[in-house]
Amino acid sequence: MSINATLFIQLIVFFIGAYVTMKFIWPPLIAALEERQKKIADGLAAAERGRADLAAAEKRAQDADREAKARVQELIAQGEKRATALVEEAKDAARTEAERIMAAARAEVEQEVQRARQQLRDQVAALAVAGAERILKREVDPRAHAQMLADLKQEL
Repeated sequence: MSINATLFIQLIVFFIGAYVTMKFIWPPLIAALEERQKKIADGLAAAERGRADLAAAEKRAQDADREAKARVQELIAQGEKRATALVEEAKDAARTEAERIMAAARAEVEQEVQRARQQLRDQVAALAVAGAERILKREVDPRAHAQMLADLKQEL
């Protein structure tokens, strides 16, 4: 065989090999590369969506945290208002109770004053009777002069 025939056969084998490669090997290889490229692109898109979801979740968490803090502040303010109201109610109740006790004490003092006046009236009446008895040098009958003693008590 000559060099030309060898070259020609090698060219034929090369083209047959190239044809077989392009027909049977190249399409699955390209398909695998395209599939891999698609998977990578999908993975990058998913990662980007994940980042966006993470950012949104962080924003929601911050909003929820801010809302919770506002609610806590509101509850604290309500608690302070309620505590102030309770203190005021207790003060009012204490004032009312103190006024009631003072009124009762005043009434009791007034009763004691009236009792003391009555006792003094009785003592003055008894002293008047005793003085009149000494002056008249005779005994005055308390039953007979009860009206006179009652008038004397009223005058005192």
